[in-house]
Amino acid sequence: MTVELVLLLGIYVFIVIGAFFGPTGPISTFKKSGPRLAARIERNISVGDGFRNSQDGSGVVWHPPQGGGGGGGFDDSF
Repeated sequence: MTVELVLLLGIYVFIVIGAFFGPTGPISTFKKSGPRLAARIERNISVGDGFRNSQDGSGVVWHPPQGGGGGGGFDDSF
């Protein structure tokens, strides 16, 4: 009975560790999606998307900068 218990626990631990540290586990998934998440956050910060006022919960309005500086190379002079 003890041998069976040890074998079952060993198999269980092997499967759980494989699920967490395997190629489709949550650890490798978070490592792969980190740069994509950082890019989305940086984009949202740069354009002001998804921010809310703390008082009433309404969205924050983003206005483009004045003076023609910045803009990421967008040329609107047709």
